Amino acid sequence: MLAREDHDALLRIVGPAGLLLEPADRLPYETAARYGVGSAAAVVRPVDTAQVSAVLRHCVRRRLQFTPQSGNTGLVLGSIPDTSGTQIVISLDRLRTTPHVNGADRTVRVAAGVRLSALNAALEPHNLFLPIDVSSDPMIGGMVATNTGGARFLRYGDMRRHVLALEVVLPDEAGTVLQLSNGLRKDNAHLDLRQLFIGSCGAFGIITSATLEVHPRPQRSAVALLVPRDEDAVLDLLNAFEVRAGEYLTAFEGMSEAAMRHAFAHVRTLRNPFLDGLPPYAILVELSSSAAQRSGEPTLDQILENVVTELAERQAAPLSDVRFGPPERFWALRHSLSEGLRAAGPVLGFDLSFRRSEVMLFRRVAIAQLATIFPEYEVCDFGHIGDGGVHFNLMQRAPAHPNAARVKALRDHLLDLAIRDFGASFSGEHGIGRANQEAYDHYTPASIQSYSAAIAAVFARMPAAAVRFGPQRSVGESDDD
Repeated sequence: MLAREDHDALLRIVGPAGLLLEPADRLPYETAARYGVGSAAAVVRPVDTAQVSAVLRHCVRRRLQFTPQSGNTGLVLGSIPDTSGTQIVISLDRLRTTPHVNGADRTVRVAAGVRLSALNAALEPHNLFLPIDVSSDPMIGGMVATNTGGARFLRYGDMRRHVLALEVVLPDEAGTVLQLSNGLRKDNAHLDLRQLFIGSCGAFGIITSATLEVHPRPQRSAVALLVPRDEDAVLDLLNAFEVRAGEYLTAFEGMSEAAMRHAFAHVRTLRNPFLDGLPPYAILVELSSSAAQRSGEPTLDQILENVVTELAERQAAPLSDVRFGPPERFWALRHSLSEGLRAAGPVLGFDLSFRRSEVMLFRRVAIAQLATIFPEYEVCDFGHIGDGGVHFNLMQRAPAHPNAARVKALRDHLLDLAIRDFGASFSGEHGIGRANQEAYDHYTPASIQSYSAAIAAVFARMPAAAVRFGPQRSVGESDDD
């Protein structure tokens, strides 16, 4: 509960529409995208950078705990308060000024509270788009704070690749506002501090706006679902498409039979292209181009079919089956995987990142071990094979209330296998948050934790010993995409 002094001060800053105190009004901001509910003392919704600065200034001076929240689509409990009822949620959902598009520079300045769909709608008349593809609809501030990757990372890279400038508010007693760069693509005139804020999960400050590089919208695309001969053939297929399709290759997304099955069971509008039964594993491959078709040039469909034909005719062919179809139909399946799993029951999710040469080897080892040690769980994985990212999701085969001790043993076993045996990251895209804090404390070297806390302390202008790098100010935006 807010003290009267804090209530009055925050009300003066953001006005009645910007201060939510009633439980029903707070609930959407206290509820995580997948599982988990916290309890906030209040939800504060500033409308511009000046109000964000004033709110932070008050919270820091009064030593009030706060949690920044962007679109609240994250899966690591980084954007909701804990259950103490003492934290203030600082929501960015009213920072939604119209994006400023510069077609000549191919850039856009966008407020942190603008959602990805709204940004792309503003870019469409300019024939531009931000090519970060995730199945949720996050806000731009959270996408920068967690360095979102997504399904087209293979071609376009992550948010870090696109951020040209940032405006951030520091968690110090002055609520200092920093303008980090001015939108240049090349600038070595000073230390590039914006890089510290991209992917920092909000630990160093609150991002209020960003200037992004954007891309010409694709004019053509072709998509197929590939069925590899076996797990060992997946990397061969990826390498072949990178060589044969070159710069046209946009996405190379793996999907397990179990993940597809749950999607088809839940999303009734999906059409199953595998009428004779789902394969154990399928890969969505996409070719795209922003250039118009030239006379005499092969179409992307032809290029895709030529590569597939060549692979199928090889001795010991790495490809056992293929389905061609409309891009929107196959992408609908890919984007429905998370929704299908959520509808099927509680998901124990792991956002892992590997060297891409080891993705399928880990998958084979992990599935074999889980079948022996934790047979009650089914692996429903999918992910970005082209960049080594895997959403290794597990679900109980029979409906049952999860046993907390059993879940912890399973999580510890799988993380040890991935991190110690395969050199993986326990958070490829989703940030830290409370859900990953134990893994961060356990697997991150003490020296790295110490330096991270020291950097956070610089921006907060506090002694390093008083700062813990972790979810206290994390945004946790990326979806399980």
